[in-house]
Amino acid sequence: MRILVTGAFGNIGTFATRELVLRGHQVRCLDLKTRTNVRTARRLEAWASRFGGRLEVLWGDLRRPEDCSGAATGQDAIIHLAGIIPPASEARPDLAYRVNVGGTAALLDAARDAGARPRFVFASSVSVYGNAQGAPPPRTADDPVCPSDHYSSHKVEGERLVRESGLEWVILRYGAVPTVTLPTLSPAVLRTMFEVPLDTRIELVHPADAGLAAANAALAPRAVGKVLLIGGGPTCQLYQRVYVGRMLAAAGIGHLPDRAFGRKPFYTDWLDTAESQGILAYQRHTAEDYFRELAQAMGAKRPLARLFRHAVQAWMLRYSPYYVRRPQPRRKVRLA
Repeated sequence: MRILVTGAFGNIGTFATRELVLRGHQVRCLDLKTRTNVRTARRLEAWASRFGGRLEVLWGDLRRPEDCSGAATGQDAIIHLAGIIPPASEARPDLAYRVNVGGTAALLDAARDAGARPRFVFASSVSVYGNAQGAPPPRTADDPVCPSDHYSSHKVEGERLVRESGLEWVILRYGAVPTVTLPTLSPAVLRTMFEVPLDTRIELVHPADAGLAAANAALAPRAVGKVLLIGGGPTCQLYQRVYVGRMLAAAGIGHLPDRAFGRKPFYTDWLDTAESQGILAYQRHTAEDYFRELAQAMGAKRPLARLFRHAVQAWMLRYSPYYVRRPQPRRKVRLA
């Protein structure tokens, strides 16, 4: 099959692309031409050359209909992973809307006009449920959606466009998909981390499993017309306290105080993945696998991080709007 993957050099896209090439499919990759993406593309092309070079790289922008049209031509399936996610989607909502919603609409138009009418796999998110922490878990595909920010609103609108497209479609609502490389501790990412209460339910899915789910969704006949929840399963269902604690421990940074984290409910939850696993057979990693890989990715930096952990913690806490350093008791000075 000829399959287009948008966002092919991102966290999920890289794994989806590898899986499809390994199975003998011709994969066309569409992504923005950034320095990071160019490096990833070169590594993937070098790797794919061992399998007959079944990889085509296109650089383009979803906001340009001509880029979408050129990418969609001649494809049997489209896996649409590209988009702007939080916190960037909340910082620049107009840009995020043009990419997340406008780009999806342009890609659907291009797919309909391409003649082959490819199957369309759309990457959505657990965020579409909004704050569901007050309801008993897990979330199911039939639960009502209640978007609560720009990103989740974009995903709900994207799902509607896909359903109404007239194409064969599959919607994948992903849980939390962390990277297995060194985490990017930017101020925006840190602020988002501190916004999530420690008692929040979170379901991880390893990016390799997330990519496998996307690849299988493009191929499995039983997936057509389904909204499938993509999570790691029971072994990946954690609370934010455990997730952040284990992640920081794996990085060698150590514990952060509870009072640094917010109390406002956040839109993640545990998922009912029985149907998605039955159709896509993608769950191969546990949360323990992820934390072990993260520690390995730190390599020689982990002992260094442990050595300077107090300084790193102090820097991170600067970006918590909730953290107030407690005054230290004055020591009595005994005069000789």
